[in-house]
Amino acid sequence: MIGKGKKIGLLGLSVLLCMMLLSGCHGTKGQSAFAIPEEFDDSKNYELTFWAKNDTNKTQTKIYEKAIADFEALYPNITVNLRLYTDYGKIYNDVITNISTNTTPNVCITYPDHIATYLTGDNSVVPLDELFQDGKYGLGGSEVKFDSPKETEIIPKFLEECSFEGHYYAVPFMRSTEACYINKTYVEKLGYTLPEVLTWDFIWEVSEAAAKKDEEGKYLLNGQNVMIPFIYKSTDNMMIQMLKQKGAGYASEEGEVELFHDTTKEILYTIAEHAKTGAFSTFKISSYPANFLNAGQCLFAIDSTAGATWMGTYAPLSDISEDKFVEFETEVMPIPQFDPENPKMISQGPSVCVFNKKDPQEVLASWLFVQYLLTNEVQIAYSETEGYVPVTSKAQDSGEYQDYLSRCGEDNELYYDVKIKASRLLLDNTEHTFVTPVFNGSASLRDAAGQLIENVTKSIRRKQEVDDAYIEQLYEEVTSLYRLDQKAAGNGENFGGKADLGALPGTAVILLSALAGAWILIILYLFWGKLKRKK
Repeated sequence: MIGKGKKIGLLGLSVLLCMMLLSGCHGTKGQSAFAIPEEFDDSKNYELTFWAKNDTNKTQTKIYEKAIADFEALYPNITVNLRLYTDYGKIYNDVITNISTNTTPNVCITYPDHIATYLTGDNSVVPLDELFQDGKYGLGGSEVKFDSPKETEIIPKFLEECSFEGHYYAVPFMRSTEACYINKTYVEKLGYTLPEVLTWDFIWEVSEAAAKKDEEGKYLLNGQNVMIPFIYKSTDNMMIQMLKQKGAGYASEEGEVELFHDTTKEILYTIAEHAKTGAFSTFKISSYPANFLNAGQCLFAIDSTAGATWMGTYAPLSDISEDKFVEFETEVMPIPQFDPENPKMISQGPSVCVFNKKDPQEVLASWLFVQYLLTNEVQIAYSETEGYVPVTSKAQDSGEYQDYLSRCGEDNELYYDVKIKASRLLLDNTEHTFVTPVFNGSASLRDAAGQLIENVTKSIRRKQEVDDAYIEQLYEEVTSLYRLDQKAAGNGENFGGKADLGALPGTAVILLSALAGAWILIILYLFWGKLKRKK
């Protein structure tokens, strides 16, 4: 038999093993808070990773590549490796996966909703407040080797979007909003005149008129077998903007869910009514709005101003074959409103954040590259690829950019009229834009808002009844799907988003595993001792 002292020793050994595992896992996850070096050490080489999003616009890829080459020429000791993604959601998921292993990129194009979730990692994202103000390496700093904009030259409305939890965690890169791309020719053919400000009542009325068929089942307006008068690309934005225009709740600044109420139900009933007649559909259900618009199968296509080169008869990036195009006049207008005297539209577009690393010099190198993305050379070039607008007054007011805007319609490439009209739409309405609250879980709430519209539209197409009981059940299902009734990890808010870090962090998993392992050892030891005594 083993003596009492040996028993205690084995027990202590088990606990010690547990503590070693816990201390080891803690050391692999945590990061020290970033402190700005007094000087940038240009005698060392730094290799940075830059994750960015690009669809099929090769011009944007070339702009990234040129920006990197020009930056590396100024800083020969810094190498920037570009990794392109086709979707912001994929960047988001990869960052979350890599936080636990400290293998995040150095610089990442992303959205504030996503950054709020990245912050659940210890010091994973660098707060930029002090870097903004640093006299040497901050915005417009004396030691920066290029014409960096000052903080006051970043459009205040756009910069505010990158501030949450008391700090700036990003800088804006480009900004866009949503636009309604309209087949004006068909609207007028139906006997309507576009109002100065689009309203939801006007959109619904004209869409219903366009949904009428002849005795053979062809649509009277276009003589085709296909017509979806009104298609919305991002239904999350649709719900969020409709609620904002009505002054109804979506989410509080503290992160409380305010989505599920009677105004939301009222909106869903309206959508169900027009989905039932075939007057309305969504991108997820039917496909890209631009494809239908350009083929004369849609009157109102709502999409980002950043998608303007896909829209219209002469759209340079259109996906449909030439024989499918229909000749029509394209009008670009702000999204429909409930109150034309008080318009509200969402502000969106990518921002750039910096991830923390063990070497502060590497972080400083990353920050210098981020600043370079705000220079006129990059801002103007990138904004000319789509209906984006530069995020600095320095770029917006420059002679080069103003010349670009003035040449609207000169050709169907660089000066494509629909694209420049989309840019002007945001420039003329910046004061009417808004953003939603940012917190850990806000990305999931956004998805939930869109899911309500998607589910109702699908149900109508499947001949299901949409009534009060259906809506209440839908609220419960969406709440469960996106885990809106759970506490988010790390901040105690009433969220734990579907793709967020609502699950236990890696350290907690290892901690619990170690504790379980220690208890298993103890139980096995006691059981073994009992067997020995019986023998």
